[in-house]
Amino acid sequence: MSDLKLKTVTRTQGNNQALKDGTVKPKTFEFAFEEVDPLIAAFRRMVRGNEFDVCEMAITTYICAKAHGKPMTAVPVFLVRAFHHGAILHNTKAGIAKPKDLEGKKVGVNRGYTVTTGVWARSILQDEHGVDLSKITWVLSGDEHVAEYRPPANVVPIEPGKKMGDMLAAGELAAAIGVEADSPDVKPLIPNALEAGLAALRRNGHYPINHTVVIKDELLAAHPQLAADVFNAFAEAKRCYVERLKGGKIETPTEVDQVHKRVMEITGDPLPYGIAPNRKVIDELIEHALTQGIITRPVTAEELFVRSTHGLTA
Repeated sequence: MSDLKLKTVTRTQGNNQALKDGTVKPKTFEFAFEEVDPLIAAFRRMVRGNEFDVCEMAITTYICAKAHGKPMTAVPVFLVRAFHHGAILHNTKAGIAKPKDLEGKKVGVNRGYTVTTGVWARSILQDEHGVDLSKITWVLSGDEHVAEYRPPANVVPIEPGKKMGDMLAAGELAAAIGVEADSPDVKPLIPNALEAGLAALRRNGHYPINHTVVIKDELLAAHPQLAADVFNAFAEAKRCYVERLKGGKIETPTEVDQVHKRVMEITGDPLPYGIAPNRKVIDELIEHALTQGIITRPVTAEELFVRSTHGLTA
């Protein structure tokens, strides 16, 4: 074991539990884990202050950060994936009979416009329901992790003193993404959301990536083997988790575990790592980031991930 200890943030979950408890150890360094709650605070601290050596990060936050020259590069480890059909709520009294009816309306987005859930949810509206995203006014409840980012003209901040859930419940917003609202008038826009997500997976491989893992560029330059070691450590931890999942050895499965089991029935692997098995969804996300104004020029998967990991899969 090297004397290299890397300050690392990643949320404890099934597919990295073996790293957190020490069952799996990297070969050339040691993880020095730091807990940050909520995890999104770590994204911001990494983007704005480069505070951590290795950090879990929302993937569109990373894509935006990379476009603005932040000194970090990802390895193709995708810790969190989710279907986002259920993230869109609407006020049933706002005259929204179908998603297309959101055009011309105000729709809330929890936190920033570059939040990954928002990007994927908007892509569902566009690709599956023909919604013209440019005809919606997107109302944000917070600011962006990447301070230099400037959103499109149809993206506006919430009014001072307002709460997004209250605005949705009152009908001031026709719909909102990633928020909660305690009102009988607020319902999911897309019914049977998980089944809709699984149907999209069967139909065209739609299986959104939410989080990846980034490493400081200065460490990558100083330690050429580091990226592959980080990838392999996370990959081995994932293998431990998937074996337990397949063997029914998780005593109290979470909702996430249950979704992974459903995905596994369709694809065989609920959490593929590496560029090759994920190229379609990575390219899809880049296209949505470009279309939605998260980035201003197209990039390739290879530009986003450390060169030494381009051929790694798990």
